Amino acid sequence: MTTTTPLISTQPLPGQYWHWRGEQIYYVCAGEAKSHRPPLLLIHGFGASTDHWRKNISELSQEFQVWSIDLLGFGRAAKPAWTYSADLWRAQLHDFITEVIGQPVVMAGNSLGGYAALCVAAEYPESVAGLILLNSAGPFTDSTHPKEPNLFQKAINNLLTGFLRHPIGNSLLYKFVQRKSFIRNTLKKVYVDQTA
Repeated sequence: MTTTTPLISTQPLPGQYWHWRGEQIYYVCAGEAKSHRPPLLLIHGFGASTDHWRKNISELSQEFQVWSIDLLGFGRAAKPAWTYSADLWRAQLHDFITEVIGQPVVMAGNSLGGYAALCVAAEYPESVAGLILLNSAGPFTDSTHPKEPNLFQKAINNLLTGFLRHPIGNSLLYKFVQRKSFIRNTLKKVYVDQTA
């Protein structure tokens, strides 16, 4: 008698859209609901999407109902000209849990997704059955008062900030970081599996 190991899908799973605050939000749901296990909600990090979890979803959905969502501004979700913040993503995730999933979840967040998940757990503990942080990011602003820079540091900082806020400087920076070679080299540093 031979046994076979199920293949782990490397292709993105088909998903659907949820409308939140007038914007389309892409999400994936796989696996059957389990009465004795809360569903898992996977939240990607900065620059990623539901596709980040494709291998995990395939494997985890054999034992759990698994949800994954694109944070507003990423992946297949809408990218409105809003101010993106932890507060916005916390609200998005909480509303998704209450409106779509309909029960407390175990949230697993990577990087930015970990920070957003932590914000949901802190503000809405009734919506969270558990929390898994994977290389979680921290707050976006420094809550401590840093040491005052010297005059030279202030001048360089003001010059650089002014240049990057100017349309020409901003455009040059964007053109630099949008290059495929820059993106590829950056991703090679964070993915052990280079085929990903």
